[in-house]
Amino acid sequence: MIRVLHTVAGLHPDSGGPARTVTSLVHHLGKIDDFAVSLATQKLNGEEIHTGNLNTEGVVVARCSSSASAKAGTAFRKKLSELVTNRPTDIIHDHGIWLPVNHIVSRLAGRHRIARVVHTRGMLEPWALSYRAFKKRIAWMMYQKGDLESVALFFATATSEAESIRKLGFSQPIAIIPNGVDLPEVDLQTRLSPASGRQRNAVFMSRIHPKKGLLELVNAWAKVKPVGWKLILAGPNEGGYLQQVLACVTKLGLDDIVEYRGVVAGEAKAKLLKNADLFILPSFSENFGVVVAEALAYGVPVISTLGTPWQGLVDRRCGWWVAAEANALADALCEAIAMSDEERYEMGVRGQRYARQFDWGQIARETSEVYRWLLGRADLPGCVRID
Repeated sequence: MIRVLHTVAGLHPDSGGPARTVTSLVHHLGKIDDFAVSLATQKLNGEEIHTGNLNTEGVVVARCSSSASAKAGTAFRKKLSELVTNRPTDIIHDHGIWLPVNHIVSRLAGRHRIARVVHTRGMLEPWALSYRAFKKRIAWMMYQKGDLESVALFFATATSEAESIRKLGFSQPIAIIPNGVDLPEVDLQTRLSPASGRQRNAVFMSRIHPKKGLLELVNAWAKVKPVGWKLILAGPNEGGYLQQVLACVTKLGLDDIVEYRGVVAGEAKAKLLKNADLFILPSFSENFGVVVAEALAYGVPVISTLGTPWQGLVDRRCGWWVAAEANALADALCEAIAMSDEERYEMGVRGQRYARQFDWGQIARETSEVYRWLLGRADLPGCVRID
């Protein structure tokens, strides 16, 4: 039996991709016969967290009385110490860096001599390092560099993320495994509407955050102003950035053709993707961008940017991969909107085929083989770089 403990600072539904990808990975790992998988996280009193349909030994939640105690990780430290003291643990798989919670995991793993692997979650990408750079430089010198030097293995979701890790001087093995998606059943024929007057929908769905390139997207939409199309924005408003985006929408006279839907999940999210004719993720930086894989799984052509690892959109002829600036986005929009429904349908079919490689069951099996190798119980997996 291999016992793996996953740790993550929080699983609030509005916290972005990790709330879904971490729980999905843990869930599917828990289906593998000789694995016992658990998950430790924290939440504020009364706060909702995303636990999905977890198939694990259990979710250990450290309840925090305030945001200050959550940031400090006081309750988390106590719960995690109790957990590893009372339950044998072969590997701790930590998600994210920079936070006190991640430092707590590093210290505790070292104290108990437990192998620790880290999913950096794009937090070592150049754009991420430049965002609030002063605070990160201080954290790097105080604890973060040392914490990463003691990692047994890194997980990266794309080759570009692995290269960023190497450029910072870390020589440990790196497992390159993408995030996964649950593949839905979708009838793409519904997009072949004979009604020429039907509204077409272009969808952005992610955090409303400066990293996501939303101002560039809004400016691109203003350049194109496609007749019969609406741009739908969906996702949690992080740090009040939505107000800046909507002010730009109003300034450019786009209120009638740009709509903010708020946070969408469950059936509302599925409905939005089923009714989408085009999906856009114009981020300056992404280690993966799970929403792209989700859109492809729904058969939606995608426009994404060079700051994301989605060159496959061009290679598989199911989308566009362009610079994260308004003119390049506008050119891609013009090309996508000029297509017929039939042409976009064919792109969607190719995108669905591409999305099959991101099936969570396969992702979990690859991850389990990395664990086995790290513990000396299997040969080197093909996804692991040791150079």
